[in-house]
Amino acid sequence: MANETITVINNATGERHELPLREGTLGPKAVDISSLYKEAGIFTYDPGFMSTASCNSAITYIDGEEGVLLYRGYPIEQLATKSSFLEVSYLLIYGDLPGDKALVGFEKMIMRHTMLNENLKDFLDGFHYDAHPMSMLVGVVGSLSAFYHDSLSVNDPRHREISAHRLIAKLPTIAAAAYKHSVGEPIMYPRNDLRYCANFLHMMFATPCEDYKPTLIGEKAMNLLFILHADHEQNASTSTVRLAGSSGANPFACIAAGIASLWGPAHGGANEAVLDMLLEIGSVENVQRYIEKAKDKDDPFRLMGFGHRVYKNYDPRAKIIREVCHQLLDELPEAANNPLFELAMKLEEIALNDAYFVERKLYPNVDFYSGIIYQALGFPRNMFTVMFAVARTVGWVAHWLEMMSDPNNRIGRPRQIYCGPAQRDYLPISKR
Repeated sequence: MANETITVINNATGERHELPLREGTLGPKAVDISSLYKEAGIFTYDPGFMSTASCNSAITYIDGEEGVLLYRGYPIEQLATKSSFLEVSYLLIYGDLPGDKALVGFEKMIMRHTMLNENLKDFLDGFHYDAHPMSMLVGVVGSLSAFYHDSLSVNDPRHREISAHRLIAKLPTIAAAAYKHSVGEPIMYPRNDLRYCANFLHMMFATPCEDYKPTLIGEKAMNLLFILHADHEQNASTSTVRLAGSSGANPFACIAAGIASLWGPAHGGANEAVLDMLLEIGSVENVQRYIEKAKDKDDPFRLMGFGHRVYKNYDPRAKIIREVCHQLLDELPEAANNPLFELAMKLEEIALNDAYFVERKLYPNVDFYSGIIYQALGFPRNMFTVMFAVARTVGWVAHWLEMMSDPNNRIGRPRQIYCGPAQRDYLPISKR
C-alpha cells in the first residue's frame, strides 16, 4: 500500500524514523531508505546489494525461490518456444509483443544497421592475432561513438532509439569480425536476406571461397540461446550499464562497460569455465572422483555450471535449454561422439540424482548447457562469452532506454563504510 511504513529505531539514541514501503507488481516489498542518511545520519550496509533494489524497472521479473523468469510479464518458457530473438528484442525495448507489421518494420530497421564502417576493420587489425575476442569486443564497441556520433544526444528519444537499433544490429557483425581476426580469415559481410541468427552463423563460418548454410537445428539452438540470455534483471553487467549511463555517458560507452563486466568468470565467463572443468575431469571414469572432490569443503575444486546466485530452484532457462541440448547432440553425430559431451551428460546425470546436490538445489544452470551447445555448433571456447554479450546487448539497451527516460534518474553514487586510518598529520620524510 502507498501509505505503508516501517519504523526504524536507533537503539543508541532512541530516535524513531518512519520509512515508506514500496511495492511493485510482483515480488517482495522494499523499504525506501533514500531519506535515511538525511534524517538519521546513517547509511545501510549491503555488500553485493543482495537485499537492495537500485531502481524501478518494468522489464524483467525473477522469482528465484519458485524458478520463475518473466520478460515484460511473459513466461520465458512461452517466449523461448514460440518467439524469434528479434520479436523478443522488440518486446524488451518497447514493452509489448509486436504485430506483423511492427515486427517486419523492426526486422528491416535492424538489418539496415548490420554493416560496420570500413575503417573499423583497420581498428580490428590493430589487435594482436591471439587477443581474446572479448577484449576486441570491448574496444570496438566503445569506439562506435567515434564513428556514429551523428545520433548521440542521450536527451533525444529518437537518438536513443537509433543507437539502440545500431547496437543490436552491429554486435553480431563485430563479434564475428573479432573471431575472423583471431583465426586469420577475411571478415565476412552481413547478408540481410538471412534471419538474424542465420546471418550471424554465416558471418562466423562462411569464407569468400566457401559458403556456409546453417542447419535448422543450429539456427534454432542459436535463437533459443539468444532469447534465454537476452535479459536477467539487475545482474552485474546490467547494473554496470545503468551506473555508467546514469552519468550521461554515450550508449556505446555504456554497453562497452557492460561487456567488460560480463567478461568476469563469475558472470558471463562461467560457460567458458564449464568447458575448462570438463577438460580437467578428462573422462567419464573420473566423474565420480570429481563429484566427491566437489563435496569436500577443503578441496578447492568446484563444479562449474551448477547452482545460481538468484535461483534456489531449477533455473527455468536450464530446463528449456537442456531439451534443445539433447536434441542437438542427437541430430549432430559429430557432436554426440565428442568425449566432452559424453562426459558432460554423465556429470549431469550423477548430479541430478545425488542427494548432496539435490538437497542444496545445485542444479545444472544455463551456463552448463550453453557451453556444450556452442561447442557442438563449432564455436571455440573463447567465443562463448562473446555469444552471451551479443544476446545480452538487447537487455542492456532496454535497461539503458528505460533509465534514460525516467524523470527521477540520478547519477549513481553508492556510499561506503570507511575503514582506513583516522585523520593524521603529514610528517617530513626525515621523521617517518
